[in-house]
Amino acid sequence: MKITVGADHAGFPLKATVVEHLKSLGHEVTDFGTFSEEPIDFPVITRKVCTTVTEHQADKALLICGTGVGASIAANKMKGIRSAVCHDVYSAHQCVEHDNVNVMVLGAQIVGYKLAIDLIDSFLQAEFSTDPAFRRRVEMLAEMDNDR
Repeated sequence: MKITVGADHAGFPLKATVVEHLKSLGHEVTDFGTFSEEPIDFPVITRKVCTTVTEHQADKALLICGTGVGASIAANKMKGIRSAVCHDVYSAHQCVEHDNVNVMVLGAQIVGYKLAIDLIDSFLQAEFSTDPAFRRRVEMLAEMDNDR
């Protein structure tokens, strides 16, 4: 799977573990930074990462910021992105199964390294449900994108 990753300065310490884990699973990973703890605005990284998903250059993306909230808000501003902040394993798989989320966001100040690995595994192993109700709702989300 092609996966893009990005973090702001608050997410930088967790990003190396995330990238290393993804590569160990055999995924093709593109890392958009940041590459230091120098302050950077999360919308800058979010736009770069999410553009790869909307332009079909990546299958999924992972973003990391302090709480996950800011990057998730920024990601959801982009047409075609369905982003979720995940701090528990259940949400990490259900967001894909029910809502076909294509960008998971982690809060580096909320989750530790081991939980981050579990969240990533759960997110990437999940598949979008064939249940018509979930499919209908995600189609409604796509229609809302088109109303922008």
